[in-house]
Amino acid sequence: MVFKTIIFIILAYLIGSMMSGYWIGKYLYHKDIRDLGSGNVGTTNAFRTLGVAPGILVMFLDILKGVVATLLPVFFGFTAINPLFIGIFAVLGHCFSIFMHFHGGKAVATSAGVIFGYNWQFFLFCLAVILITLLLTSMMSVASITTFVLGTLYAFFFLGDYFLSIFGIISTIVMLYAHRENLKRIRKGTESKIPFGLNYWFSKKTH
Repeated sequence: MVFKTIIFIILAYLIGSMMSGYWIGKYLYHKDIRDLGSGNVGTTNAFRTLGVAPGILVMFLDILKGVVATLLPVFFGFTAINPLFIGIFAVLGHCFSIFMHFHGGKAVATSAGVIFGYNWQFFLFCLAVILITLLLTSMMSVASITTFVLGTLYAFFFLGDYFLSIFGIISTIVMLYAHRENLKRIRKGTESKIPFGLNYWFSKKTH
């Protein structure tokens, strides 16, 4: 059991470490997105620097690796461990990729994939929260953090899923660390906004 668990952890981490944003930018568009926009290699910066179509592709691949990593124990009929535990290492792989000198993205899309692979109904709740928050703030950083905080509370108080709650706590801590620069910009009022939501269009009309 221990040996199999270690193998799944390593595989999940390696899957999470595959940085589709960097590779798609480098090999299809001949751009290093680490030098563009926010410098992040995740979905949001891919949308910002590569465009909508590649951004959608990066988002799909980042979600997919979360789903695959989480379902690894299920694929191999290994029921001795909660698949969500394995999925956590895909999130860590995305944030601290071995292929990127232990740098990476902010794991929002990968975490969404982990959640989808574990509980698709809970995924829909989180999707609703992030869309509503985006509609109100137009800031992906605020929407991501809000979704993880509310999702963790929902998992604990309404679902009673303590393992999912622990995943939520760990992911929220990772998310806050990954968004530390964003939090500074939010406090200063300089955080960038995506062209979606009331806040973006209101600020655009007032300038």
